[in-house]
This record gives sequence, structure tokens and C-alpha cells, in this order.
Amino acid sequence: MSQAARIQDPEIRRELMDLLPQAAFVRNRAIAVLLPCLNEEATIGQVVAEFRRVLPGATIYVYDNNSTDRTAAVAAAAGAVVRRERRPGKGNVVRRMFADIEADLYVLADGDLTYDAAAAGRLIDALVTEQVDMVVGARAGAADAFARGHRFGNWLFNRLVMRLFGDGFTDILSGYRVVSRRFAKSFPASSSGFEIEAELSVHALDLRLATVEIPLPYRARPEGSASKLSTWRDGARILGKIALMYKAVRPLRFFGGLAALLSAAGLVLGLPVAVTFLETGLVPRLPTAVLAAALMQLAFISLTCGVIVDAVGASQREFKRMRYLDLPAPEARP
Repeated sequence: MSQAARIQDPEIRRELMDLLPQAAFVRNRAIAVLLPCLNEEATIGQVVAEFRRVLPGATIYVYDNNSTDRTAAVAAAAGAVVRRERRPGKGNVVRRMFADIEADLYVLADGDLTYDAAAAGRLIDALVTEQVDMVVGARAGAADAFARGHRFGNWLFNRLVMRLFGDGFTDILSGYRVVSRRFAKSFPASSSGFEIEAELSVHALDLRLATVEIPLPYRARPEGSASKLSTWRDGARILGKIALMYKAVRPLRFFGGLAALLSAAGLVLGLPVAVTFLETGLVPRLPTAVLAAALMQLAFISLTCGVIVDAVGASQREFKRMRYLDLPAPEARP
């Protein structure tokens, strides 16, 4: 049976209406649940079953990212559409999902049973009734579910993104989101790993897209399920990605700050040399004078780069905005 036929089934429509009182969006709409997975044999079957119960009209996609266990077989047996992405990394999987899957609404979650599938209805309802493009399930009460290093990393990255890109999210690394079709199809994903969530958040902040954040419970992984997140390696990758996005999104500030640092160093080194020259007419510390002059030149070049890249970035931002506006909004239909 096709996706449209499943949505039109009277019993399924009645279940959806019971689940979401304001669920006028179900008419002629396709919902895709996206689950990137790596070695989640212990949990993926239950995750698929929970999403099938909560969203009976949705198609559930499990993308196997080179698992060495029975993840794909268990997901298929549970009723999911199983596909494979051979390039390792969650970012590569999400980019492939958004490119390949055609739907009106995309529910992005994990296959590790940490997110509450029963809350998917609330997220979808908020996206459609409030006419936004992304709803983030902010992880509430997650202190016991995280290792200490992960808790500190989440706090640090949230503070850093708010400082660099502005307020809008309290949990930029949440993997539980619902996005509209126009968000998914206009999102220029470049991340390869766990930094994909930070990129999704910064993209919304950069284009000033309408978003909503809803606190949701977050559970610890069950026995037999291991996290794939490395505190130091993936933390460094996320931090590097935030720095690269800041350079791309706020180039004048980035290069202007670098120019300020270079010019300050040049002044500290060069002023004593200049004072000595004015007093004696001599330059006794020639290497220092050359270094100071070089730093000032680099500062000027950095500022020039910032001005140029900022102009290019404004053009790219306008292009992304126009691509986003080419696609229909997630409008509620009576």
C-alpha cells in the first residue's frame, strides 16, 4: 500500500486524530521517521515498534551506517524500510536521508531508545500548528543519562553557539527534531559526524527561520547498548565545526577579530622600536621592527579578507534564503 493510501485509511486517520487533536495536517501529508543507526541491534526493533505505534501513517526509514551486528535485519523485521549509507558518520547519513527521501514532514531521531517516541506527535503538531520549520526536542532531566564529559561539552557548546550566533536554542546537540520539507531540501549539510546537529541549529539561526524548542524526557541507554560518541574526538570535531561555521556565517567578525589580535601584537612589538627611532634616529632592533611591520600587514590583509568574504557570504545567504522560499511552507490544512 502506498504512503498516500495509508494516510487516507479511515482507521489510521482516526488514530492520528486521537493522538493529535489539532492534526488537520494529516490530510494528504507524508511523514517520514529517519533513524540513522550504527550497531543498534539491541534497541532498534523497539524504537521502530514505538514509532509505528505512535505514527501509524508514517514510513520509518533506518539507515544502516556499516553496522557489524544484526541492526539491519532487526529493523526490517520490525517493519522499517532499511537502507545503507557506506560513508561513516551521522552527518553523512542525515545528508543522504534528506536527499533521498520525499516527505512533507521529517522526524529525525536515534535508534538507541533514548528519545521518547510518544512525544513525536507533540513535535509534529507544534511544527504544523505554529507554522515553523523546525521543532527541537530539548533533552530535559538528562543529567543521569550523560557521562560527565558529555554534560560539560553540551553546556559549553550551547553557551558558545548562543554567544556567537544568538539565542534560539538551549540544546543545539539534540538529535530529536521534526523539520519541514522546505528545511530539509534547502539545508546545505556539510558535516560528516555528530556535529550535524550543531550545523542544523546554526543554519536555522543564520537564516532566522521560525523554530520551536520543546523540553522532552531523555533516557539513559538500556543495558547492552553502547554510545558511539567519543568525548574528546567528537567534542573536538564539534568545536572545530562551530569555528568553521562562525567563519562562514560571521566572516567580518571572525577576520576582524583576527585582525585586531594581529594589530595589537604588532603595536606591542613596534611601539618601543618607533619610540627609540624618534629619540635617536636609529633602529637597534631590526628583526623586531620587521616582525611588527609584518604583523600589521597581516592584520590589514585579514580585515580585507573579512570585508570580501562578508560580501560573498551575504550573497550565499540570499541564495539559500531564495532556495528555502521556493518550497511550500508547512501550512496546516483544514
